[in-house]
Amino acid sequence: MATMEKYCKAYSLKKLREFSQWTERTENTRKEKQLVDGKEVEERRLLTDDDFLYLQENYVVTDGIFKDENIIFDNVTPEWKEFCHKTLAFEIPVYEPVQVKATAGQEKSES
Repeated sequence: MATMEKYCKAYSLKKLREFSQWTERTENTRKEKQLVDGKEVEERRLLTDDDFLYLQENYVVTDGIFKDENIIFDNVTPEWKEFCHKTLAFEIPVYEPVQVKATAGQEKSES
């Protein structure tokens, strides 16, 4: 079953390809439905600079929002993390816990 991380961010492939050690596992691209000779078939999509991929919070790049499907790049090194932070400005947000307080009306009705 596909798993989603808490956070991922889309980047253009052109920007990701600026990383000097970038490689692509194109055999893992998403399949798209195409009409070939009147029949609907699924074929792996071809990636171009204009396509967007997803940088997951574990620094793996996927062709879709799920962290464990369609993995295009997973060579997570200190250099890659530095590129993500400095060049891509990738930062995982810190979510503060939200405390919901009951209003005076709610407190009376619960008593």
